[in-house]
Amino acid sequence: MRLEGKVAIISGGARGLGAAEARLFANEGAKVGIGDLREEEGRALEAEIRESGGEAMFVRLDVTDEGQWADAVDAVMTAYGRLDILVNNAGILEHGSVEETTTESWDRTMSINGRGVFLGTRAVIPAMRESGGGSIVNISSVAGLIGGFMTAYNSSKGAVRLLTKSTAVQYAAENIRVNSVHPGPTNTDMLDVFFADDEAREARAADTPMPRLGEPKDIAYGVLFLASDEASYMTGSELVIDGGNTAR
Repeated sequence: MRLEGKVAIISGGARGLGAAEARLFANEGAKVGIGDLREEEGRALEAEIRESGGEAMFVRLDVTDEGQWADAVDAVMTAYGRLDILVNNAGILEHGSVEETTTESWDRTMSINGRGVFLGTRAVIPAMRESGGGSIVNISSVAGLIGGFMTAYNSSKGAVRLLTKSTAVQYAAENIRVNSVHPGPTNTDMLDVFFADDEAREARAADTPMPRLGEPKDIAYGVLFLASDEASYMTGSELVIDGGNTAR
């Protein structure tokens, strides 16, 4: 029960990494707001968590919409009375060199991956201040640490990394901690952008020092640590969970 008594919002929480985080947080005692546009999947996850004895609620959330962030925070505060944790998890991935990246692709990626994290962060700070502090965990990527052929994605995740540090410095004195997580290739639907079949995924896994892809729970446990009081002296930090990819 590492999050007993705490309340969290997880954006992009209906499936993939976000769903793994929601299940784990609820299992560790948190009340979880599942923010997503995928209402059917989000409500199914809410029901699953409740049936297993946890506390969860689905809130419709387009992370690029300032008003929907305000509504989501209000809904969670009304239901649970406080807010301690935000996981800015929602994101998209689009592949392409600088010349291959369209303006539309750039704007879409930056809007969801960058603006979404900014809006979420700004929306929760007053509620966390009211609760006496909190923990914001931003899901960046190893693509936010190194270059590559995902021009918009790399750039957006680099922005998340520096937004994390700026927010951490600004709000540390108010006991609001802000850290980023940098996953390597993880076995979620997002990888379908790259790998058309299992053989391609297996080849990518074999090229990792730990010869496998990450699983959502591998990342979720790192997020859990940063969200918990165990990380009470960590802010502005980067947690890389990538099977050794960036160690080379």
